[in-house]
Amino acid sequence: MTQSKSRIHADPAIFFFDEDQEDQFDRLPDPLILVILNKLSDVRSLGRCLAVSRRFNSLVPMVSDIFVRIDRVVTSDGPGCAGDSDETLTLTSTKPRSLFSHFLKLMLFTILKPLNHLHGGVSGPNRPLLPQLSHHSPVQVLKNFTNVENLRIELPAGDVGTEEGVILKWKAEFGSTLQNCVILGGTHMDHKPAPDSATITSSLSPEENNGSIPESFYTNGGLKLRVVWTISSLIAASTRHYLLRQIIKEHPTLKSLVLTDADGQGTLIMGKEQLKEFREKPLAPSASSSRTQVPASNMKLRYAPYLELPGGVGIQGATLVTIRPATDGNVNSGNGNNGSGKKDAEAFVSGSFEGAYKDAVKALLKRRTYLLEMNGF
Repeated sequence: MTQSKSRIHADPAIFFFDEDQEDQFDRLPDPLILVILNKLSDVRSLGRCLAVSRRFNSLVPMVSDIFVRIDRVVTSDGPGCAGDSDETLTLTSTKPRSLFSHFLKLMLFTILKPLNHLHGGVSGPNRPLLPQLSHHSPVQVLKNFTNVENLRIELPAGDVGTEEGVILKWKAEFGSTLQNCVILGGTHMDHKPAPDSATITSSLSPEENNGSIPESFYTNGGLKLRVVWTISSLIAASTRHYLLRQIIKEHPTLKSLVLTDADGQGTLIMGKEQLKEFREKPLAPSASSSRTQVPASNMKLRYAPYLELPGGVGIQGATLVTIRPATDGNVNSGNGNNGSGKKDAEAFVSGSFEGAYKDAVKALLKRRTYLLEMNGF
């Protein structure tokens, strides 16, 4: 039996485009293209889209959903940085003064080469559309977008240093100043085979059965460690908030703003009402550093020596701290005419984290509450 020698040939029409033939993509309306670009959202990818065509070059600046991932650091004393007059994102010292000064550098002069297309037209491959953009801050890059409504910025790492094995997560809500903050911490997380029953249990010492934090919590440095976690998280949150002021000022269309990090350690959020308050009320900067002043606040602390969660997860020294400003008539007890505020705060706390961390918050909210007060700083 002989094999057939017939061959299959591709239709030449697939490879050769008739100049007189209408491009089917051009039939898509602009609103539909914007929907696609908003789904894309990543600012580097949008930078590449600017170079595709004149049509894309005119549509990309109208995108409303933007995601900026900061994944490298350019020091303030490097080439091309001397002329940066962006006050919001400029260090006054060329050397990091502390962990949080180093954090500031993560926000400085940081964006990527594809965004060279973020200014100007498609004027040729050899002409940079925005020279030395890699040394420009996110504030300057976002100036090219005229309709930003939802902005998410991701830093390369968390800004609060912890020892290996320590769990520390925080989420803060700001207007012109701090409104809510929740901090979840633990000295160690265990992963064991999941038990047959998916229940949440926690160990109780005799002191806790009497309604008191165990004496060992004070003597072994446990309380001091939680104070360090709390202050460090608040400094990180207020620093992030301060860095966003110029972005908020230049984008009146903003309705949602999130500043997080790739480690998932901390998240700062601002909604429509918070952004409105930020624009209407002057920001109170801290006298000691480039961050927003943290107001005098009331704190609620809940603690469990060991918390066993569904899925075989256990947290040692589990601690939940919730923080709200100490305002007139509000001692953070939920009494008086602050019922709606209390409900909003409870919803914020319970919805701050996901997965095992959400289960931990749910379990700790059932624990005894210890009230503390903190001066502004």
